[in-house]
Amino acid sequence: MKIFAIADLHFDYKKEKPMNVFGDNWINHEEKIIENWKSVVKEDDLVLIPGDISWAAKLEEALGDLSRIDELPGIKVIGKGNHDYWWATSSKLDRLELKTIRFLKNNSYEFEDIVICGTRGWDTMEEHSEDETNKKIFLRELNRFKISLDSARKAKKPIIVMLHFPPFDSNGLPNEFFSVLKEYETETCIYGHLHGEEGHKNVREGLIDSVNVHCVSSDYMDFNLKRIK
Repeated sequence: MKIFAIADLHFDYKKEKPMNVFGDNWINHEEKIIENWKSVVKEDDLVLIPGDISWAAKLEEALGDLSRIDELPGIKVIGKGNHDYWWATSSKLDRLELKTIRFLKNNSYEFEDIVICGTRGWDTMEEHSEDETNKKIFLRELNRFKISLDSARKAKKPIIVMLHFPPFDSNGLPNEFFSVLKEYETETCIYGHLHGEEGHKNVREGLIDSVNVHCVSSDYMDFNLKRIK
């Protein structure tokens, strides 16, 4: 089994949300992702998708995009992004009966010799120190992260963390999410969210304080999937 990752698919079944506001490289980005996906992923491979899956506002509207992903090769673990407004309760997601998709929501999944966990994350606390609503969201996501990690730790296997937001502050320094994944002795962390030239300036990758960190935003990788393991 190979493990690949790609975030920020931003699929749009209704074709109402063009992404080329971030640059001309986003033109026909869905077709690029699907073509590249089919060229490298086999049926027994694992694909991690940490958020911003579909522009749909409701679950029934997202089904077209989710079905396309379901039909692609590989087993997929999907996390929530800040634009996944269609995201629903675990019971509603399970009732979709998608064959190859697992939804990451306060839980974890074991695959052979590794375990996958994570959460959406949020903007760093320093950027919202005066905003009580954002502070509550940040702390709630941090708690969800710990719940997911607690679930993963029971497997006693190397942990791969999926976050949508980077685990770094606006200065590129590790934030509270990074501190937590260090506490749980996480081996690998992937994240997305950062787009365009300005966003990519804030990317941090590599071996950081003993954690292998990967930015897997689709446009950062020219809409290719990145092999993680």
